[in-house]
Amino acid sequence: MSSADEPRAADPRARAAQTKRDRTRRALLDAADATFGSRGWARTRIEDIAAAAGVSAATAYNHFPSKHSLIGHVYAPLVRPLFVQAERDVAAGRAAVAALEDQVRALARMTSRHRELSASFFSAVQDYTIRVEGPADPADEIDPRLLAPVPDSIRLLIEHGQRTGELRSYPVAADISALLVNTLLTRTMNRPDEPADSRAELLLTVLFGTLRPELLVKGPADDRPFRRRS
Repeated sequence: MSSADEPRAADPRARAAQTKRDRTRRALLDAADATFGSRGWARTRIEDIAAAAGVSAATAYNHFPSKHSLIGHVYAPLVRPLFVQAERDVAAGRAAVAALEDQVRALARMTSRHRELSASFFSAVQDYTIRVEGPADPADEIDPRLLAPVPDSIRLLIEHGQRTGELRSYPVAADISALLVNTLLTRTMNRPDEPADSRAELLLTVLFGTLRPELLVKGPADDRPFRRRS
């Protein structure tokens, strides 16, 4: 075989290797989703996930260097559509109040639907925050707070509303969005039977009570303008 033929001969092998790698990664993510959801953060080991995926622990670590990285990659696809929707709302110039109400309700439904996984993710975030003793470092490739940035869609919409003057400028978007998400995930973990609509109502009341208080002042007589009535 000539040297010119060698790259062409190597291409099928390279593609086959990449396909195998992609399948292994997918198997690990699927196994992690199921295992974190059923066993929780503390009781799940990388070795358990590797066994469920049918690969060695060494192979699992080659793909994901830590449990924190793995759960971040598992949770990210649940968060991504919310951020995409927030970007679309901002690009379309949609009113911030309406966009935020939809966003918060969608986030409450998602975390309720995936309650066990959300509880595991929140535990991972708390554990990692304690380990690094500080905020997320953009250069850190295994921080679950960066891999699945849950507050970002709400932050983006709050920033939009503050720029347009629909929302008060204080607190800043990063602070209030983080506060809302931490409250949401805490209640998702500690109050498993709380309906998603009730959770969303509380968050929306806190959000707009802070950034658009006139919505509450001018709301219904019972002061619950975000309550969903059947």
